[in-house]
Amino acid sequence: MEVDWQEMLFQFLGGLGIFLFAIKYMGDGLQKSAGDRLRTILDRFTTNPFMGVLVGIVVTVLIQSSSGTTVITVGLVSAGFMTLRQAIGVIMGANIGTTVTAFIIGLDVGAYALPIMAFGAFLIFFVKRSQVRNFGEVVFGFGGLFLGLELMSEGMKPLRTLESFTDLTISMSDQPLLGVVVGTVFTLVVQSSSATVGILQGLYSENLINLQASLPILFGDNIGTTITAVLASIGASVAAKRAAAAHVLFNVVGTIAFMLLLVPFTAYVEWLSGILLLESKMQIAFAHGSFNVANTVLQFPLIGTWAYLVTKLIPGEDVTIEYKPKHLDRHFIDQSPSVAIGQAKEEIIRMGEFSVQGLQQSFEYLKTGNKKHAETAYQIEDAINNLDRKITDYLVEISSVSISSLESSRHMMLMDSVRDIERIGDHFENIVELIDVRDVNRVKLTSDAMQDLTEMFTLTIETVQKAIESLNLNDVELARTVAEKEDLIDKMERKFRKKHIIRLNEGACTAQAGMVFVDIVSNLERVGDHAVNIAEAILGNRM
Repeated sequence: MEVDWQEMLFQFLGGLGIFLFAIKYMGDGLQKSAGDRLRTILDRFTTNPFMGVLVGIVVTVLIQSSSGTTVITVGLVSAGFMTLRQAIGVIMGANIGTTVTAFIIGLDVGAYALPIMAFGAFLIFFVKRSQVRNFGEVVFGFGGLFLGLELMSEGMKPLRTLESFTDLTISMSDQPLLGVVVGTVFTLVVQSSSATVGILQGLYSENLINLQASLPILFGDNIGTTITAVLASIGASVAAKRAAAAHVLFNVVGTIAFMLLLVPFTAYVEWLSGILLLESKMQIAFAHGSFNVANTVLQFPLIGTWAYLVTKLIPGEDVTIEYKPKHLDRHFIDQSPSVAIGQAKEEIIRMGEFSVQGLQQSFEYLKTGNKKHAETAYQIEDAINNLDRKITDYLVEISSVSISSLESSRHMMLMDSVRDIERIGDHFENIVELIDVRDVNRVKLTSDAMQDLTEMFTLTIETVQKAIESLNLNDVELARTVAEKEDLIDKMERKFRKKHIIRLNEGACTAQAGMVFVDIVSNLERVGDHAVNIAEAILGNRM
């Protein structure tokens, strides 16, 4: 029988495309249904490596992507939300969580794929409630998963008549390392370990490949999936690079260990299949699950060793932004509210220092166009928002206990200062977004405009620095200096707007460049307003 290569290739690639789209769509729906608070879950519950494993499993089941979980984890390590040891635990858990997809695929519901998709589409297009529509996305993706698998399976059927394919599977049985390479490379290409496992389940169920050749491919797929974390760590912090390296190390060591135990592991899977009367697809699912669970159990005691090893392999000072508050001890609220207010002030000073750093990073981004400064600015803004929530909650708790009128006055002042610093964060984030607009649309600011922005940025950063310093030292003279500088910022804003209109009339700059310039100037003026609010609180209410 002659193989129709075009039909086979089209069916396989079309099925793969539908499968990848469906699994992402299902994951997005599950993520929205879960409240889209995955980072909060990871931050709050990864108190130790064991909890990290559990959270890694749960989050990966929710988003149906171990790569997605690992990328979020790398970001959290880079941001200082998570230690390297906690991250390694999450990565181990993610490997277990991704096996759930293989069990879903093992269910024989391919014949019902189209009606399942139809039901999902009905919920998406005809129901207005967002929760129901999110559920519709999950259902549609679930059906699409099986439609893609059916198409791939149909496309692969003619392979059994090809002598070259039969020779390849025999080679993989005789040379297990070849299977590892095939699994690794294919997962690298399609960027989805679930897709590799799904294809493997299809090949195995069609008797196109035997169990001994399947297992090394399964192991190789775990190595291939680490590329996403490696890519996510490029340009990130040293800690993020170490987390990605730990992911690679964990999966490579696990593969080596199980390759050495390939014969007994194959016998175990055959024995388990006989005991549980497993269908062929479920045999691969159980093999995948057993491998990842056993790998995690074996390597869990080595988390400290892996953390030490990757630290040595990737040297360098780990510069991260500490998102978490350092001074908010809740024991002081009941025992000594006055000390608690002092603790809140210390945290607000930290938050204020972040606002200065954020302005500096946005200024560097304006001058250089280097995306690294933009990413740092966004991270700092995230840190400010996080501290804003934590400090505000802490101050609200203080207000529920009995405090003196003086302490009440200090308390109110701190509440106002938190709000002002948080708004400064919003404004420098706006500036970063405006610079993005400039770069994406290739807008050219004139040298005069850049000089004006440099002058205003420098004055604004200095003003915010002095405002935070005046709050820290309770210094009235510094607060007066801030008020004077803010007056200069206001005059500068009016002057630069007039200069911009002249440049526009002379045709020296474009309307789009003018919009970017005016909006940056406006945001800097608003930053000055928030800085003077902090200073005026010092002048009107000495702490």
